[in-house]
Amino acid sequence: MNHELGEILAQLDGVLVGKRAQLQLAACCLVAGGHLLIEDLPGVGKTTLAHALARSFGLEFTRVQFTSDLLPADLLGYSLPRRDADGLVFQPGPVFTQVLLADEINRAPPKTQSALLEAMEERQVSVDGRSHALPEPFFVIATQNPHDQRGTYPLPESQLDRFLMSLSLGYPDAAAERALLLGEDRRELLRRLPPRLDRARLLRLQQQAQQVHVSAALADYVQRLLDATRQGPDFACGLSPRAGLLLLRAARAHALLHARDYCAPQDVQAVLPAVAVHRLAAAGEQQAGGPLVVARLQQLLQRLAL
Repeated sequence: MNHELGEILAQLDGVLVGKRAQLQLAACCLVAGGHLLIEDLPGVGKTTLAHALARSFGLEFTRVQFTSDLLPADLLGYSLPRRDADGLVFQPGPVFTQVLLADEINRAPPKTQSALLEAMEERQVSVDGRSHALPEPFFVIATQNPHDQRGTYPLPESQLDRFLMSLSLGYPDAAAERALLLGEDRRELLRRLPPRLDRARLLRLQQQAQQVHVSAALADYVQRLLDATRQGPDFACGLSPRAGLLLLRAARAHALLHARDYCAPQDVQAVLPAVAVHRLAAAGEQQAGGPLVVARLQQLLQRLAL
């Protein structure tokens, strides 16, 4: 495993006990330059993961609680008249950070959701006709409650597509939960967490990830996976060409995480469920994601195993 990223994962393991697979995927998502969506129940460690990831990578962290009365200006910022001259001065909102935790994004109205998702795509915000660039790196971790809870505004498919990966943490196993119960307070652990990387080094890692080699044979394998989601009876709609590009981007980051300069089938297999689950709906269903989609993706990987 890449030495620097291995140290970060080992440190995160001490905070989020028993979630090694999810931590690896979250680190891959950041190194790939994407954004992460976490759908799960309150209290399973979503905020802890976001905060620990930011501190370990040495990045600035901001948390915004999304509510039904949150306005786009509350998130992006606004312009105020100058006191000593004509014109306006821009007051940046909390989106101007390196790691933004958009907590319970599906509790905010669609207009506010769209404002954030546009910023994620464009890496800038426009206020009063002027564009303002967001910091680099800019990494959004959005959490959302299950759709059957009250007061939620589900993200439409076009907005879900802005997220490179989607994860669910789930309940800890018995050993991990016992370690949590008998261990140190997580907030105190987070306060003492040292940075293992800095912004400049992370940007170099992101550039390295883009240069990881993908062979023609591996591209053929990815095409077969994409076609299988489109042609078979398992899914209502298959993965788009853009999803295929994002799948390769995530696979490259996974290869770099494991200290390789080439992408292998196991990299694609490791990231496919997280890249695809929020982009697919099971046949006969309208809502994307869910355990059935994950199970069918695993079956697909077994059928097309190399």
